[in-house]
Amino acid sequence: MTSQERIKCVLRHEEPDQVPIYDSLWEATINRWKREGLPDNIPVEEYFGYEIVLIGFDSSPRFPIKTLKKTNAFIIQTTSTGAVNKNFRDYPTTPELIDRPIKEKKDWPPIKERLYPDYTRVDWVSAFNTYQTARSEGKFIVCSGSWGYDGLQSYMRSDQLLMAMADDPDWVKDMILTSANLHLKMMEMMLEKGFKFDGAFFFNDMGYRNALLFSPQTYRKTHKEADEMVYSFCHKHNMPIILHSCGRVKEIIPDLIEVGLDCLQPLEVKAGMDVRELKREYGDKLSFMGGIDVRAMADPDPRVIEEEIRSKFEVAKKGGGYIYHSDHSIPKNVSFKQYKRVMELVRKYGKY
Repeated sequence: MTSQERIKCVLRHEEPDQVPIYDSLWEATINRWKREGLPDNIPVEEYFGYEIVLIGFDSSPRFPIKTLKKTNAFIIQTTSTGAVNKNFRDYPTTPELIDRPIKEKKDWPPIKERLYPDYTRVDWVSAFNTYQTARSEGKFIVCSGSWGYDGLQSYMRSDQLLMAMADDPDWVKDMILTSANLHLKMMEMMLEKGFKFDGAFFFNDMGYRNALLFSPQTYRKTHKEADEMVYSFCHKHNMPIILHSCGRVKEIIPDLIEVGLDCLQPLEVKAGMDVRELKREYGDKLSFMGGIDVRAMADPDPRVIEEEIRSKFEVAKKGGGYIYHSDHSIPKNVSFKQYKRVMELVRKYGKY
């Protein structure tokens, strides 16, 4: 089976020939692996046979990016959303957030007026080259994007955003709908130009280690209409939806199923997202991607990661509905040798 056939089969809750493979890596991890033997001339996704290819577009207000300070250890820059971030040069973590452009409600309209669909939001040459290469290799091609709480963190400090969601949900809903509508129009534009996506891969972190960042009721007030709108568009174009949402998001799974989600990722183990439990409870309605603990990958005892993969694959892959992925992204404390072992085990226990 090709990757496209394999993943389509899985998302229909049917059993393919093997569990599909995809993963996410920190740049610092790739740099370490190159020192440990990863070939410089082979992209990591090709070396390990990842099966999903993401193609996106610029959904920001496109403010100019400026470097404010640069040292041997970090770079401080403005972003296309108007924020200011501090990135460490080896990119071992998410950026340090220094400033955000929305501090009051009046700061939103000047940003909103810049969030309009436009052909220049797509790097057409690069996108078509990626698309045609991936299609010739039988990959599962998705259109990617982000709106909702996670995307709004590029505009507002998290504490201010969470307060706004409680105090002024209609305003937050307007911001989310604006971004979601931009995504819908840009996908429509790309489809009209000849892209035929196999699915969609969206990003919206809504949880932390212990719980949701906001209640299911708040989700319904602020996110639901936007998600239903975009998910309905995707389904109309035969594009099943994969959602990346970090943290403990169990409480919101019934709502996500209701708005049309097809597959939930990455299932953070340290946040209590056990793919075996989720499969038993929701496996007839939802597919899953991830849930393999990166801490087990880094354990010096190779039996730990083998049991992690064996015990979870045994449950998760039954009847289809499961794609391999780490439970977040691979950190730099996982060696190249250890990760090669992970891939060997994924292929061993992922066979049907």
